[in-house]
Amino acid sequence: MKYVLLSLLCLGIFSACKQEEKKTEEVKPLVKLQSVTTQPVAQTYDFTGTVEPFNENKIAPSAPLRISRILVEIGDFVKAGQVVARMDKAQYAQQKAQLENLKTTYERIKNLYEVGGISKHELDQAETALVIQRTAVANLDENSDLRSPIAGTVTQRNYDNGDMYSGAVPVIVVQQLNPVKVLINVTEELFPRLSQGMSVELRLDVYPGQVFSGKVHLIHPTIDVNTHTFIVEVSIPNNDLKVRPGMFGRVTISLGTLDHVVVPDRAVIKQAGSDERFVYIYNTQDSTVVRKVLQLGRRLNDAYEVVSGIESNTQVVVAGQTRLVDGMRADVQK
Repeated sequence: MKYVLLSLLCLGIFSACKQEEKKTEEVKPLVKLQSVTTQPVAQTYDFTGTVEPFNENKIAPSAPLRISRILVEIGDFVKAGQVVARMDKAQYAQQKAQLENLKTTYERIKNLYEVGGISKHELDQAETALVIQRTAVANLDENSDLRSPIAGTVTQRNYDNGDMYSGAVPVIVVQQLNPVKVLINVTEELFPRLSQGMSVELRLDVYPGQVFSGKVHLIHPTIDVNTHTFIVEVSIPNNDLKVRPGMFGRVTISLGTLDHVVVPDRAVIKQAGSDERFVYIYNTQDSTVVRKVLQLGRRLNDAYEVVSGIESNTQVVVAGQTRLVDGMRADVQK
């Protein structure tokens, strides 16, 4: 009798557990779904960079000379070929006088050679000395009046009248400020899609809300082995000179549109401890949810561009994800 009671008790406990297990299995999370579709997504890319002069020339003589007079001030606009400084011409005068003496000497030696008075070697020596002196005089002549090779604005004046040019810094620096340029670093993926002349937009922190238009001016042909990026120069017209070297800005390049799936941001879940993003999609055949890892593109207001991970017309869970696990059955909120 004792064993019969014990058996009945165990049977009752087993039956109760089975009923509780069945009840638990029947409780399914309630989720809300939304169908995702393919949409044309603008392929715009943003890059940061610092404004630089389009060209820069550091003007200085080729040898130490005393500065006679500087003819420009910082902020002055100069034309290409304009004299910006004059150097002391005392050395030039001495070398030119020596050149005249060598010319006379050479003519005398040449006459002697023609009548057999000296050897060909002596004539050649006199001619070589004359050529060397002509080069020295021409070099001093070129360095007596320092000219700007470009049209631009004087941004540095590092000496005063009467100073001795030491070679440490240039006498004058001229920068071309119209246009200006910004150097950006472009990934290998984007490099084949860029071409010279493409339109760009520049936004500067100093001018919030204002957009400056420009174009791709130069694409460097080699990659930086450290960053695995290509340097691209964009030029920005600067007629009013509002954009100045040193300003920090953001360059935007538009590469048209691509048809990609767009998923609502409330469906996307970030995996804790990593940068992985995923969604739960709903399988209508067996009422289960499946975890799908996504490769996201750009943020589009309250949605994300999906580069890969799910197909168009897929139903994703947008509410009730907290209780879900991969493969679980779920009820859909009507």
